[in-house]
Amino acid sequence: MERLICTGRVRSAPPESPLALVEKFRGAQRLAAVDRVASALGLRGGMSLADARVAVPELLVFDHDPHADAVLLDRLADGCTRYTPNVAIDGSDALVLDMTGSLHLFGDEAALIDDVEARMKRLGMEVRAAFAYAPDAALALARFQRIPAADERMAVMRLPIAALRLEKECEIALGRAGLLTIGDVARRPLAAIAARFGEGAVQAIRRMIGEVASPMIFRTVEAPLVFERRFAEPVARTDYVLERLAELARQAMEALGERGHGGRRFEVLFFRSDGLTRRLAVETGAATRDVKAVMRLFRERIDTLDDPLDPGFGYDMVRLLVPAHEALAASQLRLEGGEARARHQVEELVDKLSTRLGRKRVRRFRPRDSHIPEQAQLALPAIEAGGGQADWAISPSGNPPLRPLHLFDPPQAIDVIAEVPDGPPHRFRWRKVLHEVSRFEGPERIASEWWRARDGNPANGAPTRDYYRVEDCRGRRFWIFRHGFYGDEGKHPGWYLHGLFA
Repeated sequence: MERLICTGRVRSAPPESPLALVEKFRGAQRLAAVDRVASALGLRGGMSLADARVAVPELLVFDHDPHADAVLLDRLADGCTRYTPNVAIDGSDALVLDMTGSLHLFGDEAALIDDVEARMKRLGMEVRAAFAYAPDAALALARFQRIPAADERMAVMRLPIAALRLEKECEIALGRAGLLTIGDVARRPLAAIAARFGEGAVQAIRRMIGEVASPMIFRTVEAPLVFERRFAEPVARTDYVLERLAELARQAMEALGERGHGGRRFEVLFFRSDGLTRRLAVETGAATRDVKAVMRLFRERIDTLDDPLDPGFGYDMVRLLVPAHEALAASQLRLEGGEARARHQVEELVDKLSTRLGRKRVRRFRPRDSHIPEQAQLALPAIEAGGGQADWAISPSGNPPLRPLHLFDPPQAIDVIAEVPDGPPHRFRWRKVLHEVSRFEGPERIASEWWRARDGNPANGAPTRDYYRVEDCRGRRFWIFRHGFYGDEGKHPGWYLHGLFA
């Protein structure tokens, strides 16, 4: 039978002080959540802060930060992977762990709950935990049952209908009909419940009693390669843990070598003894089995953290995952090794910069199959684009470049004196400076992507562009275009400066 445990954060404040989180709602402050002490004093979520202050003057108030709550819950979920790889987040306050096949590793249900509570207590947190035969039942017991019961199914039947998490209107209708507990609803014919309260109520009951499976989306899929090291006693020295990580990296490279693969992404999880977990990841632009290179990236990543690694009470486990890997065949090096060495150095530089600055801040241009100049290339993360040779259009030897090195986005409007209707430019003004054209080349006519226009009609696309490569009297070269034709695609087509040649 499937066994699940559900844990949720209750509070993290001194037990003697009432605590509330507040948020703005329609220009006023209201309570977003209250702790157990504040609840016992009659405070509830949704109350205005002014009313709460009158009722409980000693109330401690903090701003509600949903993002920080989500980050904390995510880190707790990472920590729960020490128990099982199947961890799901439910709402903003609960975790569901599928312990099928792994419960025996921790003794029994009571021993597992004791371990969870001990770790959370070190963080100043309290939890409610419940085991059940279905995820919805475990969540309901954890949220609505104060004292553990010997019979799970009977305990579920005694829970209020609020545990079904139905629409508010449906919950009110059930209450008016005298159906106050889950058992009251479950004992009625489900066809009658569906006819009166909707199919959603029936499905919620069937999930609660385990007749149908509850849809669960686990956070992560077990990586194909996982290596971990557990410590007999918590270790407070980060350098020692990194040495053990290097040993795990060597094991990973040996396993990758047996498959003929190399890793592209490496993740490490540092499990603290208090239950918190820190996850770090590095990527490489090409598949690798170089342990030293991967460890350099991890150290680079650690050195650039805004929130440095804190061992707290010590680490009791470190886990290395290789979630992305691909084939890595042997390559033939040239005798002098110059080209291969240079390419390897570039890849190392890209990996290092991407790790230090962020994968999206270091980019490499790749060609795109489009004749529209500003759409002919893509700026991709350099670590993702790869280091292979790009198939760029290159001008014949001895000819000037077809495209400028610098494009303006968007093109900059200029004032032009040119022959009408489709003559070349004679002079133009850009940024309040007049340029006399001494030489020009063109036009190069570039039409819009008419196949993307409405109904396939070219007239519904963007106006045609006539590009000119021009040189002014000082030898400066520009790439300008006329957008449209006189009297056809526009009575007064505009002129634009699109790029500068070196």
